[in-house]
Amino acid sequence: MTGAGGMLGRDTLGALAAVPGTEVTGLTRAELDITDPGAVRCAVAAHQVVVNCAAWTDVDGAETDEASATAVNGTGVRHLAQACAASGAVLLHVSTDYVLPGDGRRPYAEDAPTGPLNAYGRGKLLGERAVAELLPHTGYTVRTAWLYGAHGHNFVATMLDLARGRTSVDVVADQYGQPTWSVALARQLALLGRAALARRAPAGLYHGTATGHTTWYGLAREVYRLSGLDPERLRPVGSAAFPRPAVRPAYGVLGHGRWARAGIRRQPDWRVQLAAALRTPGFAEPAAAARAAAPALVTG
Repeated sequence: MTGAGGMLGRDTLGALAAVPGTEVTGLTRAELDITDPGAVRCAVAAHQVVVNCAAWTDVDGAETDEASATAVNGTGVRHLAQACAASGAVLLHVSTDYVLPGDGRRPYAEDAPTGPLNAYGRGKLLGERAVAELLPHTGYTVRTAWLYGAHGHNFVATMLDLARGRTSVDVVADQYGQPTWSVALARQLALLGRAALARRAPAGLYHGTATGHTTWYGLAREVYRLSGLDPERLRPVGSAAFPRPAVRPAYGVLGHGRWARAGIRRQPDWRVQLAAALRTPGFAEPAAAARAAAPALVTG
């Protein structure tokens, strides 16, 4: 597995290790640079399944250095697909809703037309196309979105941190998506890998996000409510309040129709996932610290 040191990578290592009889090799970015084709070939050799969690995840940074972002998210994925094609390994590649245009009004199906709005999305789309082109029968691309977990920077952790020092927090309320716990996605990837090896899962695109949807503001309110913090500290604002170098999709809600063909359940609702995540030490401890340090809310 690539990207083993990241948020999703660490949880995926745990999910794979929990599968009886599975031997797992986890390589961090320092141990495997997927932009190096020779190193990739050596790493892939003798493995049955490769899970690619390596990625350039700095969405705004990709706007100023698209070449470097694409080298990882596009060309690096092609190197992995080529190595898997040569060795006969199955490839599970993690992608993003940012390959879509974000102007929908209903959940995007797996075969919906793509149309990325930013450099990050363009690079990720190149990676998707490499998997489809080189591994038509053994390549699996799993798109995810709004990912949070205990092992990396993410929105949920940021909201808990902000609660410690602010009486009010502005949160974007006009972008819609599916908050997804990295543990839930990791478990789904482990199931997909087993199904792929058993030839029970059709190759191609899958959408690995929670069911249901909300806004960033809706997510923040649920984080605060479940953590014993006052949701009234949060104020809804438009995207224009936080200008960013990279355009964000207004609507990134994904459909999950293909999982049934693989015999795998869709992920639980985002609220169910969030409640479970907030009970784990990685979030429960920051929530307790936020409650202890939260300033008093002064009302009129």
